[in-house]
Amino acid sequence: MPMGARGLALGLLSLLAVSPAGAQQPAAPTRHVQRAPTVYAPDVTLLLAERGSEMRGVVERFTADHDVLVRRYRQQYSASQRDVLVKFYDAWTAQLKAIDFSKLSHDAKADHVLLRTGIAEAQDALQREAKVYADLGALLPFADSIFGLEDARRRMENVDGARSARTLAFVNASVNALRTKIETPPKGDSSAAKITKVAAYRAAEVAATLRTTLRSWHQFYNGFDPLFSWWTGAPYRSADSALANYQRVLREKIVGWKKGDDEPIVGLPIGRAAIEASLRHEMLPYTPEALIAIAEQELAWGESEMKKASREMGFGDDWKAAMEKVKLSYVPPGEQVNMVRDLEFEAVQWIRDHDMITIPPLAQEVWRIEMLSPERQKTSPFFLGGEILQVAYPTDSMSDDDKLMAMRGNNPHFSHATVFHEMIPGHHMQGFMTSRYYPYRREFGTPFWSEGGAFYWETILWDHGFHRSPEDRIGALFWRMHRAARIIFSLNFHLGNWTPQQSIEFLIARVGHERANATAEVRRSFNGSYGPLYQVAYMMGGLQFRALHHEVVDGGTLTNRQFHDFIYTHGSMPVEMVRVLMLKQPLARDYSTQWKFAATLPPPGGK
Repeated sequence: MPMGARGLALGLLSLLAVSPAGAQQPAAPTRHVQRAPTVYAPDVTLLLAERGSEMRGVVERFTADHDVLVRRYRQQYSASQRDVLVKFYDAWTAQLKAIDFSKLSHDAKADHVLLRTGIAEAQDALQREAKVYADLGALLPFADSIFGLEDARRRMENVDGARSARTLAFVNASVNALRTKIETPPKGDSSAAKITKVAAYRAAEVAATLRTTLRSWHQFYNGFDPLFSWWTGAPYRSADSALANYQRVLREKIVGWKKGDDEPIVGLPIGRAAIEASLRHEMLPYTPEALIAIAEQELAWGESEMKKASREMGFGDDWKAAMEKVKLSYVPPGEQVNMVRDLEFEAVQWIRDHDMITIPPLAQEVWRIEMLSPERQKTSPFFLGGEILQVAYPTDSMSDDDKLMAMRGNNPHFSHATVFHEMIPGHHMQGFMTSRYYPYRREFGTPFWSEGGAFYWETILWDHGFHRSPEDRIGALFWRMHRAARIIFSLNFHLGNWTPQQSIEFLIARVGHERANATAEVRRSFNGSYGPLYQVAYMMGGLQFRALHHEVVDGGTLTNRQFHDFIYTHGSMPVEMVRVLMLKQPLARDYSTQWKFAATLPPPGGK
């Protein structure tokens, strides 16, 4: 294998150390993947000949109507948003029932099932959200008053300055009373002590949103309507200040989050019933415990392979010592982008050489690289991908400890197994293709298809010997064990079995994470930016694709290229539905998950 940036960067530093002063250094060689000529316009006659599902217009109308309603009724937790969405979902459910399912094509039947299950999932999510808000009621008794002000504005009703001032006074008094009760509880009143960190954290988040809503509402009228400004100026400033102080007190007194500290990892465990409902919607007919057991098997396999690689490196079974050496292979400042670029070139060439998938030349031409900010790296300590590859590497503003951990965690061997996950044939190509083939199916998008599909490529390249050196195999195994660990800690957290701190310690002990990276990973999992099954989706979605590949490609039905091209040209959806379409299996109106994919999985190493 030609030397890439991993050895190149250190070699250049050695040259600089011995070169005469003032001597001009030769430009560093750049490896380029062989590119097919870019075609800037497709064959439109082929596009005209494409036939779409009869349900396409239905799905597109649902998506457009849903999106405009959410923009109009944008206040999460408000009764107005909840009421309109309940009516919207009920109306669409009735419309879908009115369709003659038997007359639909196979493709359209799949869309019908996916839309029906998607609406059911949205209805369940709305009910869970309503429960969360109801449970926070004692901490947010003023919320509906603020929602009411904004709702009236959005209904374009005439504003009454005097009445608005009274509402603001009520908000101010309610918030201050709650804050005082938490800061200095009345004698014999233990209610403040019973507020959980989870409840306080969520209430503080909602209070911050309400403050933003109130500011937007006030700015709309202020100055434009002189009488409004005369009535509401002082009451608004008091209410705004009260909300800011209340948010601070909840964080500091209950959550334990002081100003200047990193955000605490609190999260909101959703419980068994919600997990099982989400698994049904994602078309996984398994219990949480069954998925944890699968992940434990994968983790055990990863550890055994780690020991094999460790022995090759001369460390015996002490794979953590071998991993320590791998982590120290990080490139010096200024070289990370070059290293990442060359690793993607290497992966794309490998994909071409093995005829794995059709790579559109335009997709290869347009991707580019940006750097993640230090703030972003607190929750995203590794690559983020898509059309833009976002690279994590220290900047001069970070502390020495954070710099070292970021460099160690983004070393060339770890990156060898993740750059293509983010780019081609991973996330960048996924986005490129889903915007061009069945684009309306992005309504059915799921991380089990996107993250699972990108992880699936990690298993395919492993099976075919892409990682030749033991160091590269350790890098690939780190990520594979990481995906398994995500399932174990996230499901245990949402079942109420583990705390965030236990999750951090688990990543350090079982996978070999740097503490800062483990903390960032757990924070990312539980801070509310991702759904509760998002971290499960990487490996479980990947294993679903792996089982399907074994069934179809190893079974001789399709070639690798045909298999992967089918997946990328039929849109994002639960992997079980990809299988239904690929194998042309019969579909009933009330189709529900039934594919026990784990029973047909090939061995983890593909042997």
